[in-house]
Amino acid sequence: MEQRKRLLQRIATAIANKVNSTTLRVAIDGVDGAGKSTFADELWVMLCGEGIRIIRASLDGFHNPKIIRYRKGRYSPEGFYHDSYDYEALKRLLLDPLAPAGSGVYTTAVFNHVMDRPVVVSPREANRGDVLLFDGIFLQRPELRGYWDLSLYLDIRSDTSVSRLQQRDSGPCSPAHPLNRRYTDGQAFYRQRCHPMEKAHIIVDNNEVDRPFIVKWDDRSLD
Repeated sequence: MEQRKRLLQRIATAIANKVNSTTLRVAIDGVDGAGKSTFADELWVMLCGEGIRIIRASLDGFHNPKIIRYRKGRYSPEGFYHDSYDYEALKRLLLDPLAPAGSGVYTTAVFNHVMDRPVVVSPREANRGDVLLFDGIFLQRPELRGYWDLSLYLDIRSDTSVSRLQQRDSGPCSPAHPLNRRYTDGQAFYRQRCHPMEKAHIIVDNNEVDRPFIVKWDDRSLD
């Protein structure tokens, strides 16, 4: 775990060094099961320890209803990429308000995908120098990529992704199962279309959670 702590500290320091008078918007991208939420939460703890105020949010709070998510079929990879999330609500309620010219009044979630119904989250107002830590998949889509001041990509193999999803969600074990193909093929579609690893400022290999390592570190954006 010491290797993980050092890596997280290096990234937390890079984030802290970029804090300014606007809201710094940090994206943590990666395939399903890459460990994005855990990674963001650990960075949250470290940054709070340095006195930095964090706005913590996730793409999971902006799902579409099932009737939209599965309109191309329960196992459709294209449907997974195109229909999973309400990007207009995400931009209107969170990302645009936290942009440099935004109002600063933001909402962190609008939908509970487990219960398949909207949620009411009270708006809050950002302070100067806040940091948005935002995790999710598909964060380098064309409609989102311009929002990120700093972007991370957690890279894992497809077999690692399937294994973690099976453990987390009690899903099917076989990579060939249509449900797993929805995710793996949908992610492949995203990578081919959006090239997220080329656009990320930092890439972390997170196949072994105790021993992650940095694959890419964009000095021009980080140092």
